[in-house]
Amino acid sequence: MDKKKGIKFINYSKLNQYEPYFFLSPVLISMFVMIGYPLVRSLIMAFLNYKLTRPGEIYFIGFGNFIKIFSEDPHMPMILFNTVKWVFISVGLQFLLGLTLALALKKPFRGRNIYQSIVFLPWAFSSFAVGIMFRWCFNGEYGVINYILMKAGIISEKISWLGSSELALITVIIAMIWIGVPFFAIMYLAALQSIPLDIYEAATIDGCGRIKTFFKITLPYIMPTVITTLLLRTIWVFNSIEMILIMTGGGPAYSSETVTSYMYTKAYGTQDFGMAAAMGVTVMIVLMLYSVLFLRGTRYEESGDF
Repeated sequence: MDKKKGIKFINYSKLNQYEPYFFLSPVLISMFVMIGYPLVRSLIMAFLNYKLTRPGEIYFIGFGNFIKIFSEDPHMPMILFNTVKWVFISVGLQFLLGLTLALALKKPFRGRNIYQSIVFLPWAFSSFAVGIMFRWCFNGEYGVINYILMKAGIISEKISWLGSSELALITVIIAMIWIGVPFFAIMYLAALQSIPLDIYEAATIDGCGRIKTFFKITLPYIMPTVITTLLLRTIWVFNSIEMILIMTGGGPAYSSETVTSYMYTKAYGTQDFGMAAAMGVTVMIVLMLYSVLFLRGTRYEESGDF
């Protein structure tokens, strides 16, 4: 059409540049509603005296909640130590067992698909279901663990696994290891299967043994996957509370309580949302610093030897 007749053409090129934002807007809005707003709300609550038991006495206290966490809470030293054991023992054993299973399942053998299904099965269960299952297995009176150990002659009397302050955290760690091993096994098996077989053949011709081949070929090739899985799993286990709440509830006497489960207890047990929000902010900062330091400390570059 002719512009002289007063009809203006629509410049579709300008509209096209906003098209990606139009399609991304539902995701961005959802992320703000589900993540952004709760995060900002938590940051604000961390600096408030926010107790639902006293709704009329909400006021600004600055860093008061943070001071209470590290100087006035008598249970915090034990909880911090429990958190360190909870994360490093469970993630470390998950890594070692997952890598071992991946190496075992890499080579073809009869019935490998069946064994793979059995190994990967725990990852299909929810933490809630696994927590209930292990709670019954480690039940002091009717649990199958005590039954098997007594039948095998290992113990002479029943053990209160979940009622003992020395054993409660160990039982929860065992449950977390059981459900977490398949994650490492799946990821490492996929990484191992991507390594070219020609490299192993060349190493065999050169006279490399299994141990040397593992540290010189296998481990360097899967190192990016190792770094990523260890980082992700550490964050997930640190933030995980389902298994603890279902199996022990943090007890007895805070012996199986971690920082994140204690945060839940503060929020929904004592209704102190200000203290819980301060713990959440502290955890977020710690995990961010850990992620930065971990990635900088494990910086991996291909050497080009292969």
